[in-house]
Order: sequence, then structure tokens, then C-alpha cells
Amino acid sequence: MKLDSKLAGTQLTPHSARITWRDTTNFAAAIQDDNLLYFDDRGEKVLLAPPTFPVAVTWPILSNLGQYIESKTFPKEVLFTQVHYTEHLILHRLVRPGDALNLTGQVAAILPHRAGTHAVIELIATDKKKKPVFTEYIGAMLRGVECLGEAGRQQLPTLPEFNPPAPPGAPIWACKRRIEQWLPYVYDGCTHIEFPIHTSPKFAEEVGLPGIILQGTATLALAVRELINRETKGDPGRVAEIACNFTGMVKPGTDIKINCLGYKDHFHHRDIFFNVGTADNKQAIRSGYLKIKKESV
Repeated sequence: MKLDSKLAGTQLTPHSARITWRDTTNFAAAIQDDNLLYFDDRGEKVLLAPPTFPVAVTWPILSNLGQYIESKTFPKEVLFTQVHYTEHLILHRLVRPGDALNLTGQVAAILPHRAGTHAVIELIATDKKKKPVFTEYIGAMLRGVECLGEAGRQQLPTLPEFNPPAPPGAPIWACKRRIEQWLPYVYDGCTHIEFPIHTSPKFAEEVGLPGIILQGTATLALAVRELINRETKGDPGRVAEIACNFTGMVKPGTDIKINCLGYKDHFHHRDIFFNVGTADNKQAIRSGYLKIKKESV
């Protein structure tokens, strides 16, 4: 199969989503985050969604991407080869229950890669006042798909580079978290991010996996939860950006290790670099990045 890089810029059909309190609280429960900002609605408090919640908002588009691509020449069969490879969330504010979001998007980049083709989808969410809420860049690895032509791309945001000391030392801090056998099922049911490699051992083995694996966005959400608790004193409103590469599998019934690798301070924000290791000493997430504002606004 082949994909022409000239198709970068292909538009997606707009999508609308109305967010309820059940959507946001269920997501927080799925990632075992007990921050009261996600649950306590007493008085005049406004509930917030966890910073990684947008991945659930955009899933209806990504899981049916062929139906949203507005091009008769785009070879939609290549979409069956895709694996979630990169994630980059830019948060203008946290999603809240009651939000009516409008999502517009495009195929922002089609890039050659040694494993096939790296395609990046850009999705922009605005509220009913047309103010930006979040922008998501989802990178899909199209395995075995040949990229025709030079790299085709719209303007993509860049991330700061992390230059660890040489030789690299121990993490600034690290913590282990158990991934229970039932977690992929809870995440599937509470977020509606559904794919059978996470909930059907039979299907997972039929496609060559050792069994079900934890959703990559769940692993990311667990890491971000720990980073928020340790680096912002539990204030998710300070999170401005989240990014990572998904590079390994997390098996239920094992531990993950979240490693804070380093910081880069700026006047208004701090860059935090992290990764997530697996029980067999591989990286489930590498090039992890969190941008936090110095104060919540």
C-alpha cells in the first residue's frame, strides 16, 4: 500500500460533542484519580475534566476516521494499518461538563518513516463562543505503507529538546504503579475508547499480541496524574501541553515505573521531561513532555 504525501492538508468533516458530568467523572475514575476538582460539585464549584480527557472527546473521529476524511482520492485502506504512535495535546483550558464543543480537523502531515508512514491528524476544539479549548495532534504509524514523495506537512508545533547530563543520572523522582488486570476494561467502559486488543484476549492473540494490553492513552493519563500531583500540588489547570511517543506495551498484572527525568525553567512556565518504563525494562512511553504554567490562570 502507498500514501502520497501531497494528501497532507486533507480536511476532515466537522464533529460536535456535548460534554456531561458523567463523561468527565467517569474518565477521572477510570484513571483512578481522586482529585476533588474532578468530583466535588457542591456549592458553586465547577467540575473540571482531567487534562488528558480530550483523547476521549476525539475518539469518535479517530475510530471512524475513514468516514471523516473529505477526499475521494485518499486510500482509506491504509487506515487499517495504523497504530497510535505520537500524542501532543495543547490545552487552552480544561474541558468542563456542559461544554458544547465543535471539532474541526485535517491530515496535517504525511511523513516517511523506516517502519512505513507517519501520518499526523490535527483536531481543534472550540466552545460555543468559538473560543479555543484544545488542539490535539495524533500521530499514527501506518505500518508497511510506503510514503510517496517528500514529506508533506502543514505547520506543526515543535517541542523543546531534553538534553540530559552526561552521563545520565538517576531520575529526579520515580514511582511504581500496579496495572491491575481489570484496568483496561474499566478504561474501555468509562471512556468509550474501545478496541478489542484491550479487552479480548482471543482477539489480541489472533493479531499476534501476547494477550490484552493497556491502552496507550491510559498509560499516559496515569503518568500525567502523578506529574500533576507531584509538580503542581494537584492543580490540573496549570497543565498547558502534554506530549509523548508510544513505544511499548503495558501488560495488565504488571507494574509501570513513571520517571521524572528533568526540568527546563522559563519565566512563565516549566518544561518537565518524563518516560514510563515497563516490568520488562522497556519503555512504554518515551519523549514524555509536560508544560506547566507557573500559576493557574
